[in-house]
Amino acid sequence: MVKEVQTDVVVVGGGTGGVAAAMAATSLGQRVVLTEETSWIGGQLTSQAVPPDEHRWIEQFGSTRRYRAYRTGVRAYYRHHHPLIADALRDPYLNPGQGGVSRLCHDFRIGHAVLEEMLSFARMSGLLRVMLNTVPVAAEVDGDAIRSVTVRNSVTNEEIVVAARYVLDATELGDLLPLAAVEYVSGAESQAETGEPHAVEGPPQPDNVQGITWCFPMAYDPAPGANHVIDRPPQYACWRNYVPDLTPAWTGPLLSWTHPDPITLRPRQRVLFPGEETRQSLWLYRRIVHSGHYVGDVVPHEVTLVNWPQNDYFEGNIIDKPEEERQRYLEEARQLSLSLMYWLQTEAPRPDGGAGYPGLYLRPDLVDTDDGLAKYPYIRESRRIRAVFTVTEQHVGARARGIGRGQPGEGEPFVDSVGVGCYRIDLHPSSTHVNYVDIDSLPFRIPLGALLPVRVRNLLPACKNLGVTHITTGCYRLHPVEWNIGEAAGLLAAHCLVARHSPHAVRESQEYLQDFQRLCAAQGFELSWPRTTAV
Repeated sequence: MVKEVQTDVVVVGGGTGGVAAAMAATSLGQRVVLTEETSWIGGQLTSQAVPPDEHRWIEQFGSTRRYRAYRTGVRAYYRHHHPLIADALRDPYLNPGQGGVSRLCHDFRIGHAVLEEMLSFARMSGLLRVMLNTVPVAAEVDGDAIRSVTVRNSVTNEEIVVAARYVLDATELGDLLPLAAVEYVSGAESQAETGEPHAVEGPPQPDNVQGITWCFPMAYDPAPGANHVIDRPPQYACWRNYVPDLTPAWTGPLLSWTHPDPITLRPRQRVLFPGEETRQSLWLYRRIVHSGHYVGDVVPHEVTLVNWPQNDYFEGNIIDKPEEERQRYLEEARQLSLSLMYWLQTEAPRPDGGAGYPGLYLRPDLVDTDDGLAKYPYIRESRRIRAVFTVTEQHVGARARGIGRGQPGEGEPFVDSVGVGCYRIDLHPSSTHVNYVDIDSLPFRIPLGALLPVRVRNLLPACKNLGVTHITTGCYRLHPVEWNIGEAAGLLAAHCLVARHSPHAVRESQEYLQDFQRLCAAQGFELSWPRTTAV
């Protein structure tokens, strides 16, 4: 007999947005069941092994209080438990890995530990139940409401029916939407549909979805003669000779030091280590362990996170595909990453004229896997709800709004704002072989209308599956924005249970909307940007 669990809110998906949603909903005393497909909560921050991509004002403004608390917690963990040099201990803006992509490049195990700590009171008080290794397999729907979600443990195969008054979809791919027959879109909308300058011409392209990346942490052993070369991956010959067939054209073999600049698409040369040449170092890009921060005889080998153009996989779209096809694409993505590792160890050209860096090695302990790859691929694009309001390029694109680089400005000043975010419109090569689309965007707001499905009344998106387009998902998909989306969805569900309003009614009533926005502000949400913020 299938077990049934009753709760106030079920959050399906324990990634960055899902965890934030659980924190917010339990803060108002609502009972929450949080499910997660892998054995780690945290998503992009942990199981996908992606150091946080953030904007340049993140230390001062532009995120929620809870996201800032997460960042503070990571730094505190290092100060309390790692043998750091005095300068690192004193640095209020400690960047543990000194990576260039973020002001907080850190060990994923520490990120996981901090998130667990942040959820500890809700779990200890009985408000939160977390189900790991658990995926949604069915949903019971009654008219315009979801009554329950059936989830399955992938280890034991046990199924549990979770009945809830509010259902939040925080899965990486919007998996609840088809299960519950919620209206959604995937891939690229047409220019005729959205009017966006960078939308595709002709009909919509559901398969035009950004590539995924199976990230991995990679360390370097500087000892003379160090050799950690892995076994040759089964698909290495394929990937070693692979030249992406993209429009506009790629720059040559994928496994090389040359790839397109995302903005100009002109060839850009890279090197592995800093100091080898004047070219930009990929090692420093997402370095997560910096040996210079440590003292004594316990200085660790340096580690960087490999999420590079060379291991973006765009040969297949895993959304709405038969399971056999989906698994084939996922395996090819894994093989590409392992092939990149093997190429780096054995064939990558070195500035001294040699080939390969055999001192490189995988760090499976950092991601809690056997093969050293992340638990889950980095997902850039999800199914997206058909929303009451959809954010388009005209709302956030700098050029589309007549704002030049260096000029102060903000995206559309949505009056129903439930948060803010900032990132370039950064689309990676897609599964229909479209090259990078990378354009300036403005600091933006997250409108409540983008969290409301056009029909279903008790489902809220809590990840990258809100009402955005293929173009604008390029700037709404990053860590602090996904956190804010999830936190807003969780708080909205809890608020509606307490106030006895529906989410749609909150947006439709000025009184209800202002009441909810006051709650958001009290909980540490920022709803607008300073006027001096420049692109």
